[in-house]
Amino acid sequence: MGSTFLLKFRICFMSPQLTSTARFLCTRDIKPNLGGRQGDRKNNGQTRIANRAIRHGTEDVNTKKSRMLLQTSFPKSVFAAGTAKRTAELMKRKAPAVSEEEEQHKEEQQRMTVKCQPPERPLLPAEWRDLRESLGNQERFAIYMMESLFTYGSELNIAKSLLTFVAMEKGTLSYELLLRYLTLCVKGGHDDEVCDIYKIMRGSFPSLDTGASTLFIKSFSRTARWREAVEILIKQVYTPSSRNYSDVIAAAVRHRDATTAWGLYDKLIEKGLSPHQGAWDALFTGVKESEREKEMGAMTESEQHERLLGVLVHMRNNQIYPQQNVANAIKSWFESLNGQKWTAAWSTATPKGVCSCCGSELESIQLSAEEYQELKDRVMTDVIQGRDVFNKTTPEELESFKAFVKRKPAFDVVIDGLNVANTNKDKTKQSETLLAVVLELERQGLNILVLGRKHMLRPSKSWDRRNMILIQQKAHCFFTENISEDDPFLLYATLHSGNQCRFVSRDLMRDHKACLPDGVTRRLFFKWQRGHQLVVAGHVTAGSRVKFLGIPCFDTIVQTTGDTWHVPYDDTRDRSTYEVPQRWLCLTKRH
Repeated sequence: MGSTFLLKFRICFMSPQLTSTARFLCTRDIKPNLGGRQGDRKNNGQTRIANRAIRHGTEDVNTKKSRMLLQTSFPKSVFAAGTAKRTAELMKRKAPAVSEEEEQHKEEQQRMTVKCQPPERPLLPAEWRDLRESLGNQERFAIYMMESLFTYGSELNIAKSLLTFVAMEKGTLSYELLLRYLTLCVKGGHDDEVCDIYKIMRGSFPSLDTGASTLFIKSFSRTARWREAVEILIKQVYTPSSRNYSDVIAAAVRHRDATTAWGLYDKLIEKGLSPHQGAWDALFTGVKESEREKEMGAMTESEQHERLLGVLVHMRNNQIYPQQNVANAIKSWFESLNGQKWTAAWSTATPKGVCSCCGSELESIQLSAEEYQELKDRVMTDVIQGRDVFNKTTPEELESFKAFVKRKPAFDVVIDGLNVANTNKDKTKQSETLLAVVLELERQGLNILVLGRKHMLRPSKSWDRRNMILIQQKAHCFFTENISEDDPFLLYATLHSGNQCRFVSRDLMRDHKACLPDGVTRRLFFKWQRGHQLVVAGHVTAGSRVKFLGIPCFDTIVQTTGDTWHVPYDDTRDRSTYEVPQRWLCLTKRH
């Protein structure tokens, strides 16, 4: 049955060189300032948090201490891609089996799924009527069935026969039902059918919602009518998404209209949207193809090369990681550059921050003196002294803590006592766990601050009096009120003590990072956090050495020296937003 039957019914509502951009990004001559804490140290059988910026020059006592913090460590960082998923799966395996009620609910859902399975062939109106009656004459039968057809990937003709049945029953087809049908058509690639639906809906309804417009943009972008998708994007969508722009940018590239493609890309950036990976894939792939055919709008080859290098700069400045398919496109583009001999390879970084393919040293994870001061000022203002700070503490307690910190020598490590103690699920061994961590760090000659709450000083099964006395002998301690939040105190003490100070906690500080005013500061915070946060690895057992997850010595970010590019990319779907990839694209220019 052709879709035109719907009209019969009333519808109810650079050869360019790597020039200015690459030189701007060159990082080889950057010398991070760590406040004079630079140098080297003999390897006494210890795994340390060495970094490239420290490997040269002299080293003071504080730096020697900070580099010993991971005396025994696991190589993987808590921020390594896939860590969160692996942890969740481990916890799931340890969790108790689902209850009998949950099993019954699951079985009931499965029965309902089987009950709502769509037919395997188009039905006559009488057959649809019988099916509806067998399911209890549900008022929204047609909507539910169209959703089921979409879920099961049913043939288009079955959905058409359902529309015929509804049209004959009611004389109309609702906006909601047509939207479900449109979704099915777009998913199935039935773009000719989508064009007919567009005519009907535009002629029957005063406006289209964002969902419908998005579907039409996606479908039209795959056809010769792609310019209509541009018109819908600009004139009909109130809040275009990054995916909307990606669809039309890809369409413009496929039709060799570079001016339109880059114009839309610029609008996307102006709106503060993060480009969809599909847009980058199209731009890098499309430019390579247009060079062979010598046609892609009015832009010169040099201009397009500079724009694509600008994409890499954008990834760097916003700490964005391309997916595997985009990394492949970037690799192919570099290899195809006329007059330039680029060698590309997939690589990893060694624990010392060296590319395992070309041997280049990656940028240090440590902040420069300017970056550190900027971050410290912003955290003090927006996190520790923010508008809601006194929901977490009192003015008197905060001032008392500041005075306490100023009286003490700079700390080498700050411990979130309650957080560390809770790593042991056995509540009778919380103080024992905290003591073991303190002793591990004290053994390394570090100046330690333990932050806790006052209830920890009251003897109980969880807080053994002898253990708490030993902790206070081995470390400086500050105990807040029981209602106070530990994190602002931890951040204040760590940042106040200097760039060499680390902190121990499992808390990933996402709420506090969100308090920071802009993306640049949030990225600085994340970089500082990855280079300073120690997380206890595994279980702490009496008599055993405490192990920590590794702290990387290099920054996972797009970077270049002019003759090399290193692009970290996603090769897994398991990465959480606060984790960083473990795989790199290494690009080296031969001379």
